[in-house]
Amino acid sequence: MKGIIIREIQPQDNPQIAAVIREVFITDDYPKTGTAFADQQLDCMFEAYDKPRAIYFVVEENDKIVGGAGVAQLDHSKENISELQKMYFLQQARGKGIGSQMIQKCLEKATEMGYERCYLETLPEMETAQHLYKKAGFEYLCEPLGNTGHTTCPVWMIKQL
Repeated sequence: MKGIIIREIQPQDNPQIAAVIREVFITDDYPKTGTAFADQQLDCMFEAYDKPRAIYFVVEENDKIVGGAGVAQLDHSKENISELQKMYFLQQARGKGIGSQMIQKCLEKATEMGYERCYLETLPEMETAQHLYKKAGFEYLCEPLGNTGHTTCPVWMIKQL
């Protein structure tokens, strides 16, 4: 994995990470409504995660952002639950173990921030991602938690931290 750096997002990263996430949705033909593709925060990710108990990481390969993932408080939940959010990678970054590293980094940060559990939502088509989540200890849920607005993400998972 020469040339790969995982680091916290910076303000100047906003256009690149937004483009990466949009490209994943377009290239992999995922639904554009009711998913992260339609999130208002997509163009201002640094600002969206620049708050207590939230962090977003980007993956840089040869000075180009090729993916990212973060954790923050689960929206519309009063419980002490973090959410693994916006974990997307361009094709060139897949299959290199970066996804597993990002999950671990996010879970470690969620634990440091004092969260008790970590929740996520994903698409049924994202089978490789689900495999990584299960490998990291996530288990399937029968219904969603909180209210993320991701109405076309019917796969819900949670992990005790």
